[in-house]
Amino acid sequence: MNVPNEQSTDAPSDLLANNRAWAGKIRAEAPDFFARLSRQQAPQYFWIGCSGSRVPANQITGLLSGEMFVHRNVANVMPPVDLNSLSALQFAVDVLKVRHVIVCGHYGCAGIRAVLRGDRLGLVNDWLQNVQDVRVRHAAQLAAVADEAQQFDRLCELNVLEQVVSVCEATSVQDAWARGQPLVVHGWVYAVSDGLLRDLGLCVADPGELAPAYQAAVNRPLPAKTPNSSLPVSSATLAHRSCPPGKRPSSKNRPIASRMVCGAAGDSGLTPRARHSCMRRASTELMSFSTSAASGRFCWLPIVLKLFSRSP
Repeated sequence: MNVPNEQSTDAPSDLLANNRAWAGKIRAEAPDFFARLSRQQAPQYFWIGCSGSRVPANQITGLLSGEMFVHRNVANVMPPVDLNSLSALQFAVDVLKVRHVIVCGHYGCAGIRAVLRGDRLGLVNDWLQNVQDVRVRHAAQLAAVADEAQQFDRLCELNVLEQVVSVCEATSVQDAWARGQPLVVHGWVYAVSDGLLRDLGLCVADPGELAPAYQAAVNRPLPAKTPNSSLPVSSATLAHRSCPPGKRPSSKNRPIASRMVCGAAGDSGLTPRARHSCMRRASTELMSFSTSAASGRFCWLPIVLKLFSRSP
């Protein structure tokens, strides 16, 4: 998400003219480029990034059209009940067979800043509750950083790390690993100030790598912002993440989203991580419920999403 900027004076017609110039340049350099591109889509990378206009995925990675599948939203989050994000992930993994999923945030994200400062921006604040959960989860680490600019940068990084976990826990990714499909999930951050990407050290190619790699990335000292650095990733047994005992949904009372997801809408005893696990379970039930009852296909989703957005 970008900081508000001065309104551009370019008219939409200028974009059409730019497009014609761009296509002409490409055809001059590679006459068959568009013909080849129209016949197939076989990207190796799936990019989950921020909607911000300063972070164009293909440009900053030096890739051409057709070489990267892209999903973007405000503050680059992967909520476990967002069907848009989950559908894009599933399509990338199951249909396109990408080999790498890259979650990339960026320093200076206005969405992250809004959470850090408590700004009220309207409806988007409901969406940014996902980032607020990250802030609450890592409140002690953020409080230990005296400088606001460093807090801002660190929350941008921590948000990426948490979204990598959400990607790794998604059903489509878990199923891909279970059937032996090569798939690696990465956490990166981009600095608009110098145009360089940073590897945050969370690189997961197997469920067993997630827990130790996540802990190492979260607990590492604050970086000196060295670009394009890669940190080692260890392997160990994945710590099972699930609803706490006594909070698990009752199978006999499904659907209605696992009784409103382990009471997460109003139960302050659930941590954000436990609530996310419950939400993912409820998301599956919601989709099943919507397909089995046409008259209530979407009636529960906005209600449950609103309830989940409340802090525990």
